[in-house]
Amino acid sequence: MLQIINNLPAHVVGIRATGEVTRQDMETVLLPTIDELVRREGKINYLLVLDTNVQNFTLAAWWNDLKLGLKNFSKWNRIAIVSEQKGVEWFTDLFRLMIPGKSKGFTHQQLDGAVLWVSETDDN
Repeated sequence: MLQIINNLPAHVVGIRATGEVTRQDMETVLLPTIDELVRREGKINYLLVLDTNVQNFTLAAWWNDLKLGLKNFSKWNRIAIVSEQKGVEWFTDLFRLMIPGKSKGFTHQQLDGAVLWVSETDDN
């Protein structure tokens, strides 16, 4: 399940993933929220807090995630991923190579730092 994280700056979208994440979660929570942020801000500052294993994302959810990344390729500004999973570090490193903008991994203990980092504005 995907849930919006409230109390973030207006230019940041925060999503918490718990349990199984499906295509429906992507289509009803993540995609419209990111689309609204792009319309409003023109770029994406994105905080993802993984309280579930990445293996709990269905194949359809991963497909929608890939489409989201490609659709907004030039809009990504900052991506902070909060997780204890080592595989997520690899994913974050891969994102750095695939998209313009910055991405960085954090642990759950570093959540406050992740929020500060993803909230920074860059003059690009």
